[in-house]
Amino acid sequence: MSGPDNSKPSSSVKLVLLGEAAVGKSSLVLRFVNNDFQENKEPTIGAAFLTQKCNLPSRTIKFEIWDTAGQERFASLAPMYYRNAQSALVVYDLTKPTSLTKAKHWVAELQRQASPGIVIALVGNKLDLGAITDDNGNSLRAISTEDAKSYAEDEGLLFFETSAKTGEGVKDVFEAIAGEIPESALKSRGAAGAGMGGGRREAEGVLGGAVDLAREGFGAKEGCAC
Repeated sequence: MSGPDNSKPSSSVKLVLLGEAAVGKSSLVLRFVNNDFQENKEPTIGAAFLTQKCNLPSRTIKFEIWDTAGQERFASLAPMYYRNAQSALVVYDLTKPTSLTKAKHWVAELQRQASPGIVIALVGNKLDLGAITDDNGNSLRAISTEDAKSYAEDEGLLFFETSAKTGEGVKDVFEAIAGEIPESALKSRGAAGAGMGGGRREAEGVLGGAVDLAREGFGAKEGCAC
């Protein structure tokens, strides 16, 4: 894979991941950044931050990624992470109907409170489990592609199904988001950086320091996964 073209303009994009606990948010990030998967990933505490670059034909996008904890006790902290975000991944587990209900809650909150024009992608994760059947021969998939896609279209969201375990669809999500960010948002790097820094400082004040994926074996990279 060729490295980034330094002659192209580079823009920073703040991206936040939201969703119920155990839907695979951190695993999606790990797959995107390190092309890796950990079978028994520890839950995120508070939030984790890392970066990754994505090359487009006309520019390089540097994603500043906030991976938020899915546990309910951390839900009230979410606004400090999606503040000034230009993009969001709202993730659900396609084997767990309640996780789509929670994802819809996050979409509604982003539409009410996040930055105008934020690019939101609805992501159904654990596609690999959808091909597995239980002892009675029933598929583990509990949410149909059609139902989730129809909801996403009604709400004006990007829609993808992914498997963090196999890597299927993961790169496509980030490439699509990078391509959907309007030029006007890409030029406002100062606003994105201010939101990121403010969120980090507040998180450290509340949680005693956000979990750093680099320290947890993720290793934020400057290479391109796209």
